[in-house]
Amino acid sequence: MAEKTLNSIVTQIMRVSPTMIIIRVKPDEWELPEFTAGQFISLGLPATSPRIADSTPDNEEHKPGKMIRRLYSIASSSVLKEYIEFYITIVHSGALTPRIFNLKIGDRIEMGKRTSGMFTLDEVPEGNNIILIATGTGVAPYISMIRSNALQKGLQKLAVIHGAANSWDLGYSSELNLLQSMSEKFSYLPTILMPEKEPGGWHGDTRLIQDIWLDDKMETVLGFKPKPNNTHIFLCGNPAMTEAMLNVLNKEGFTEHSRKTQGQIHIESW
Repeated sequence: MAEKTLNSIVTQIMRVSPTMIIIRVKPDEWELPEFTAGQFISLGLPATSPRIADSTPDNEEHKPGKMIRRLYSIASSSVLKEYIEFYITIVHSGALTPRIFNLKIGDRIEMGKRTSGMFTLDEVPEGNNIILIATGTGVAPYISMIRSNALQKGLQKLAVIHGAANSWDLGYSSELNLLQSMSEKFSYLPTILMPEKEPGGWHGDTRLIQDIWLDDKMETVLGFKPKPNNTHIFLCGNPAMTEAMLNVLNKEGFTEHSRKTQGQIHIESW
């Protein structure tokens, strides 16, 4: 029964690091749904699918025919919908990612037919600046926003601040560096926490994102002073980073956006 639900095909797998991949999944004889950049969709595999060799044993007992499903942010453009791209990190003790990491090009996988989520640019007023802050694979929804023409939406400035343990975990850094060289509207600020492990050395930032934010030089790097009346800020990634940044931003007068309250801080918390 599970095999009938494997409605999509893996068309590309790009190894970003030993623990991270970019994977593209194409529907098999069905059309991708309309979606807004920043939303997420489900992926699923049968519990009988093999796990990658270096993962820890699956201690969970699965019923016969069970599908294991998880939600993942979309990294691909909402305009060009030939496939859905995902940026995924392995959780060696997890139920699904060790099975996804065992897939090969041409293998089948289940992909949901509905997208969800309100972590989008729809609530950002025209003429504002946007700062997209992430750790690890939390950068994925921002890549979708950028690829979906975020720079053409009437904003003033757009910046991505991305933190990771090592430089090889800074997925999409080449794409973001290229965009920075091409657009005066865009800034990219990567930071890593383990520069001592860099074989070729590291000349960039090595601070926590909240410490970078509090630096007086931030205004010079961004090209503007972020204020609640001119900037919306998105947070996605490590909960510790999100909580730390929320505390910092609250002290500066920024408030969290919700269905009931219009604010300038948008948090992806699913």
